[in-house]
Amino acid sequence: MKRVNLKLVVAVVVAAFLISACGKKDTKACTATPGTTVASDAEKAMVIKYLDSMGITTRTELSGSGLYYVIDTAGNSKRAGMCTSVTVAYKGYYRNGNVFDQATAASPATFPEISNLIEGWRRTLPLIGEGGVIRMFIPPSLGYGISGWQNPNTGLYYILPNAVLIFEMKLIAING
Repeated sequence: MKRVNLKLVVAVVVAAFLISACGKKDTKACTATPGTTVASDAEKAMVIKYLDSMGITTRTELSGSGLYYVIDTAGNSKRAGMCTSVTVAYKGYYRNGNVFDQATAASPATFPEISNLIEGWRRTLPLIGEGGVIRMFIPPSLGYGISGWQNPNTGLYYILPNAVLIFEMKLIAING
């Protein structure tokens, strides 16, 4: 009777399992939600004061949240979901006009899943289709809140705490 090499049998079984797992898509259902945060009255007042000072009167508040937006171009009928990857060009700045971040059409940003973004983006990106352009006026609690966004190594802030964030964004592509 032939002797069976146990290590070889285990290696073959493991290899077969790994190969069979390759190429399978994750079929886990997307359960992410855009969020339901409502800004405080003080935060809402900061956003409204900015909008009024800039003469932005054709604005829409999203469900009483304190998050305001203006859709400049609706885009096509394709809409992104919470677990969708998107490619965007955007400019983010403070009320004083200082730009804190941007990605141009020539060098856009791709985000693997909308659900991983700040709540202000999660709630407004699905309002436009590919090719759409939107301006978002995000109160702190729907942005980076009281913590801001800080470099853990230097302690310097990428985004200041309690900042109203303004974004001009073009949705270039909905990926997948």
